[in-house]
Amino acid sequence: MRVALYFGSFNPVHLGHLKLAEYLTDNDLVDEVWFVISPCNPLKEQSELLDEYIRLDMLFFAIRSNPGFKACDIEFTMPIPSYSIDTLNVLSKQFPDYQFELIIGSDNALVFDQWKDYTEILTNYPVLVYPRKNYDFAQVAARYPQMNLLNTPIYDISSTQIRDSIAQKKDISQWLHPSVLQFIKENNLYQ
Repeated sequence: MRVALYFGSFNPVHLGHLKLAEYLTDNDLVDEVWFVISPCNPLKEQSELLDEYIRLDMLFFAIRSNPGFKACDIEFTMPIPSYSIDTLNVLSKQFPDYQFELIIGSDNALVFDQWKDYTEILTNYPVLVYPRKNYDFAQVAARYPQMNLLNTPIYDISSTQIRDSIAQKKDISQWLHPSVLQFIKENNLYQ
């Protein structure tokens, strides 16, 4: 079983996340995509981060109709901050017959040397890199030739953009799964 681990805050999960995961499974690049919710990303500002269980609920709503997607809360029980290498190693021990692959954006690929034990990740796990606007794939390829650059569409959307739009009372329906949008509205999130 080939499983792509899609780490993120998912604050909130949006259609860009889902479309990328669909691309991976629809094109048989992996068998499943596991969305690994990070309670605390060591490289990100945490001030606007919703409680991880609220983000997990939104993720369940977003993926429940796709059997190839799973929500993974393994980092909820791990030391904070959570590091990808530690999570990869824990999951590899729990599921020894699975081939785990890491999926990251080209923005993260360009700072991959800031990740804990990044050389161990590159040695033991395939790394799939999807394009992000204004981040050069050629630089990623030159720096990390062992990474697999994906020829996916660019999903030009971010959770920050969604949060900002909610705060400004702008329409966000084009960016979110309908059940996630409803959950955000019903619970007055990101106001």
